[in-house]
Amino acid sequence: MTNIPEINPANIMRNAYAVYPSFAMLAGMQLDVFTPLKDHPMNAEHLADILRVNEKKLSPLLYALVSANLLYVENGIFSNTMEADTFLVKGLPTYMGGLNEFFNDLWHATLKTAESIQTGEPKAKHDWQTLPEEELIKYFRGQHPACIRSGIYLTQKIDLSKARCLIDVGGGSGGLAIGICNIYPKIEAIVADLPQVVSFSNQFISEAGLSDRITTMGIDLLNSELEGSYDVAILRALIQVMEPENAIKILKNVFQALEPEGHIFILGMILDNERLSPTVPMAFSLIFLNMYEEGGVYTEEQYHDWLKEAGFTDISIELGVTSEGGGFVSARKP
Repeated sequence: MTNIPEINPANIMRNAYAVYPSFAMLAGMQLDVFTPLKDHPMNAEHLADILRVNEKKLSPLLYALVSANLLYVENGIFSNTMEADTFLVKGLPTYMGGLNEFFNDLWHATLKTAESIQTGEPKAKHDWQTLPEEELIKYFRGQHPACIRSGIYLTQKIDLSKARCLIDVGGGSGGLAIGICNIYPKIEAIVADLPQVVSFSNQFISEAGLSDRITTMGIDLLNSELEGSYDVAILRALIQVMEPENAIKILKNVFQALEPEGHIFILGMILDNERLSPTVPMAFSLIFLNMYEEGGVYTEEQYHDWLKEAGFTDISIELGVTSEGGGFVSARKP
């Protein structure tokens, strides 16, 4: 008689319930649970009073946040972990709680994956040229702190002390340029994006008090050449929303705008050549198929080939190195 090994649905059940710590984090961010707990541990009743919510409903969430490693609990008293204290307390420069709408958007989009595949059309389509103004500003407000962190990351990753003028291509809120200019007071920057986007960029730049050093350029990068000459070009989360033909077109556009010996740096979701890692770009490969007609999470080989075709040399690619789980690419114009 053949022995049939016992099989259980361990992976199915693990995947089914793995989402709930994420949902607990989202609810905690939406309710702003973490800000009142900064330096003030308290019980569920006290916190519910401050948040003006129902204690009975809040209590299970707080224990779920303990399980998610975002809170501590001792004798019914809750306090933030160091990570929550650093990134989820409103008012701090490192605050990430504003990303709750972005995460909510991503997860709702991903729930449409089967439908998008069945129809061949993105069922949570993002089109920056047609989004209402209130949705655009809401999106950029949520993304802005992450953009600033990306700029700070670059200052830690590379030496920009000799840079005079950089261009942030597809720069959105301008947060990346703001992050860099706050650290390098001699750098001047231009944020290049669609005309309907740079009006919002100017708001963020003005709020940062950097309108004298950061200007904007409203441009359709696929149909117009970048004006001016730059020694550094930075592209964050741009190539991944383009189809390959347009990705190459933009890289060639950037190439012609760079001075000889100028550098291009790219931040974004990049997969290894087997398309199996890192984890975060793997997740975005599903997210993007629901959001964009074209574009996707491309491989390191594709980035290398496109940069080479555009004329760049000294191409270097690192995977999963940013705080967001993305990759870092650098190359040089001869």
